[in-house]
Amino acid sequence: MSSHLLSEQALRWVIDAVHPDATVLAVKRLYGGVSSPVHSLTLSIDGQQRDYVLRQIDNKEWLQEQPDLTFREAESLRRASGISGVAIPEVIALDETGSSCGMPALLMTKLDGEVVLEPANLKHWVDGLAETLAKLHSGSSSDSTGFPWTFAAYSDASKLDTSLWSKHPEEWQEAARIVLGPPPVTDMQFIHRDYHPANVLWHEGKVSGVVDWVNGCLGPAGIDVGHCRANLVQLYDVQTADDFLTAYQAYRGDSFTYHPYWDLVTVADFSDGETPEVYEGWTALGMKGLTPQLMAERLDSYVISLMNRVRG
Repeated sequence: MSSHLLSEQALRWVIDAVHPDATVLAVKRLYGGVSSPVHSLTLSIDGQQRDYVLRQIDNKEWLQEQPDLTFREAESLRRASGISGVAIPEVIALDETGSSCGMPALLMTKLDGEVVLEPANLKHWVDGLAETLAKLHSGSSSDSTGFPWTFAAYSDASKLDTSLWSKHPEEWQEAARIVLGPPPVTDMQFIHRDYHPANVLWHEGKVSGVVDWVNGCLGPAGIDVGHCRANLVQLYDVQTADDFLTAYQAYRGDSFTYHPYWDLVTVADFSDGETPEVYEGWTALGMKGLTPQLMAERLDSYVISLMNRVRG
């Protein structure tokens, strides 16, 4: 048993939350995220095995900025649980302050499936990502009230400076000016806010669930679309990101109006002035062949394509 990956205090908290007579059979570190440690736990309860996922928040700076992170994810999971057609983890227990577990923690059910970053059929994979996000947005668009967290950009576009790495810094500066201007009028709805391939699980060739809801908030659907597109650009290329957008638009129909502004907001989040790096979560999941130079080239190509959309 690999229970040594978690403290005895954390394990006791999990057991108390699930069943006092439960025994821990296995603990495994899950990869794909870099902001907090996430583990899967297999427990035996009355002779039956059950699987859970435990997220602990150990980033003191992040907690100082957002002390309600675990509560936010729990509320996001509860909000998302009512969306039809998409599997979401179920909240089992919450230790918002860390007083019981040793650090802020959220225990939830474990979904079947695994992250896929190098699919055998890229077109099918992209379509599955798009269809799942469309279901999330369609299922949450009817009620955009009663949720205390709202969208905010991760970076300040007024400080965007890509001159150290980009071959087209003038395009980035024009993009920043647009982002700093008035946003297009759009509906606010419940969004994932961190929707990308490493947060989508697959089982037997189909999407089996969406995880990592710590950033859930009210915001424009275009932010989720743009965030996924920026990830797809770096993983593959602009065409793959465009194929995702086309598929998403087809699933949403007239209920979604695309605007490149939200893509520009999200691509600015990935380009804060330093040379772009390869996301550690991708390499931890076995993705090979990505380099900082390739990230820079792909982001350059992407911002040029977005500015071409703006200019018509």
